[in-house]
Amino acid sequence: MLSKNQRIRNLVSSIIDLVLLVFAYLLANLLRFCVLPFFEVGGAGPALEIARNPLVTLGWAGYSVILLLIYWSRGLYDASRLRGLWQRCSTITVGNALGVVGFMALLYCFRLQNFSRLVMGLLYVFSTAFLILKRMIVRWVERARNRKGEGFHHVLLVGGGGLAAQYLQSLEHNPYYGYQVDGYLAPYANPDLKAKYRGGYDKLEITLSEPGIDEVVVALDADESRLLTKVFSACDKQGIRITMVPFYNDYLPARPTIDVLGDCKLINVRQTPFDNILNAFVKRLMDVAGSLALIILTSPIMLVVAIGVKLSSPGPIIFKQERIGLNKRPFMMYKFRSMRVNAEENSAWSTNEDPRKTRFGSFIRKFSLDELPQFFNVLKGDMSLVGPRPEIPYHVEHFKEEIPRYLVRQQVRPGLTGWAQINGLRGDTDIAERIRYDIWYIENWTVALDIKILFRTVFGGKMINDEKLE
Repeated sequence: MLSKNQRIRNLVSSIIDLVLLVFAYLLANLLRFCVLPFFEVGGAGPALEIARNPLVTLGWAGYSVILLLIYWSRGLYDASRLRGLWQRCSTITVGNALGVVGFMALLYCFRLQNFSRLVMGLLYVFSTAFLILKRMIVRWVERARNRKGEGFHHVLLVGGGGLAAQYLQSLEHNPYYGYQVDGYLAPYANPDLKAKYRGGYDKLEITLSEPGIDEVVVALDADESRLLTKVFSACDKQGIRITMVPFYNDYLPARPTIDVLGDCKLINVRQTPFDNILNAFVKRLMDVAGSLALIILTSPIMLVVAIGVKLSSPGPIIFKQERIGLNKRPFMMYKFRSMRVNAEENSAWSTNEDPRKTRFGSFIRKFSLDELPQFFNVLKGDMSLVGPRPEIPYHVEHFKEEIPRYLVRQQVRPGLTGWAQINGLRGDTDIAERIRYDIWYIENWTVALDIKILFRTVFGGKMINDEKLE
């Protein structure tokens, strides 16, 4: 419910922003052609005709939708990512500047180059001012309500152990949801909990009968699960809404789903977004289209690299290495050979100073050119453009015994690049942390997330080289 309400608020906020952007365009034209005394309407010529063209106004409205989508991708509507007003203002200022310049370029493409430059300048000023002013007003209203004790959703927490502490910490990190814990019930006071202790579980009915409690959050530990019946009964008696933090919370994915089989509710603990046939189709379509386009675009580069590999040292041009892919099935991953032929290729790691690398191999590794043949792995279906990086069997067997949930990453196709890689976890880095990022990606996948990862891979630094030994 928390995330659902937040999504609704974000959607309403973006619709208001769209209205403000369109209003800014209309106001800029009104001021330019009808208000400013040093401009004569009759002398405006083609610029006035463009301003009167309803298709241009509709074009700006459509372009504003694209601008809002960019804002969504930049986290402007995600309260957990851009909490500060200054950060939001900076995002709006830069985004609107790029947006107005892009709209001017679009007008040029449609041979409407006689548009008013003053209108575009006023459009930037008005649109930026309106979006920032809106956020300042919203922030002022929220703070005013908070000072009066209004606008909060009052919660009673049942439980005083680790789960209760985890819930309070999560609320502390996400204050924008507007939830306030009025206290907690537990067998004894826990000094580590930043909330008021209101007695033991025997005080539940008395506490619920007091006014002001909007919701009960049940965060009982596993050894207290016998109390669930009593807690649920007391809440139902008072008509209080119940939310539960299950004691198996750490085993649940980010977006668990529930199936119903008769009277039995089945929680899908390891379901991924790709179990949805539409999601799987969209991702595969992106992979096929993207890999085909990239193969065509990089074919001249691949030809030059192939010649360089052949001339640099004896051996094959393409290096093939067994990796573990979807559902733990092995496949042969392709790379341009960057090392001399060696005998440890199935278990060892390479380093930047590895003596087995050829001089040309060091060059192509530096710019990730040795990874280009993996576009063919994507086209074949062995890999995806985005996903966890594939490991060799030796490391899979080793890590699955040491790192919890390591093989969860094998529920999706491995990728050329991934969430862990763009966050600096590539090569000889903390494997446990890398797996944590991989699992987060699997559980939270969206098309927009894939596009973001690809964008940051290309423009955010080093691409996909994981410095594994051939």
